[in-house]
This record gives sequence, C-alpha cells and structure tokens, in this order.
Amino acid sequence: MSLYAFYEQYFPFWKALKEEHKNNLYKNTAKKNFGKEQPVHDNMGCSGLFIVRSGRLRLYMLSEDGKEITLYRLSPGDICMLSASCVLQSVTFDVYVDAEEESNCYHISASAFGDVSNRYLEVKNYALETAVSRFSDVMWIMQQIV
Repeated sequence: MSLYAFYEQYFPFWKALKEEHKNNLYKNTAKKNFGKEQPVHDNMGCSGLFIVRSGRLRLYMLSEDGKEITLYRLSPGDICMLSASCVLQSVTFDVYVDAEEESNCYHISASAFGDVSNRYLEVKNYALETAVSRFSDVMWIMQQIV
C-alpha cells in the first residue's frame, strides 16, 4: 500500500487537506525500524507522530523510584500521539516509548504535523481525540496504583 493510500485510510482528515499540505506530510514521513526493546521515544524533546505498521510499542512512565509503569500498548494501525507532545500542549507528563518486539513504523516529524495541525481544525481535533481516547486507559492504571 502506498503512503498516500495508507494516510487516506488512517487519517479521517486527509481529504480536507490541500495538496501542498499532503505533500508536506508525505515529504516529512520516514519509515523507521526498531529492534526488540529499542527506545522509540525517550522524552528528550518532541519526537513526532508514530504510526505502527507492524510489531508492538509500549508506552510507559517512570515512577519516582525508577519503576516502569506501562500505560498502554500500540499494535499495527495504532498511532502514537503522546510522542508528539509539542503538538499537544496540554500534555505535561513524561512518557517513554519502546518497541516490545521488532517494529516497523511511519514517523511524521513534529514540525510537519504541528504545521498541519495549526492550519486545520480537523487535524487538531483528530490529535486531541486520539490522545484523549488513551487517557481513560492511563487513568485506570493510575487508579490501580493509588
């Protein structure tokens, strides 16, 4: 499947974008491969958006005493929005992302996704809805810890 077809399938806002903005996202997308247990995002800045093509990613936080707290896992077709925290200014906690198994992802740069998000309300809404849909999982885990 071509990248354009993939984006058209996974991004509900894709048809609303002007061709120049589609091209900008396309040009700022890279295929990334991660080995088992390899860090994908270590909270050292804004990594951008990851879309899992194959494999599985694990998002987690570190407790004050260094213990890992798994928030949720991403499977093929899932989108990692929390690694683009600079696009979601309301996200103020540190998350880490590792490949649980060998994984292939599309990576959209934070600047390209942020630019499109600032231009289109549909993109900003999509980003927020995607992040919010995961917060119920995160809150359940936090309740279990407390």
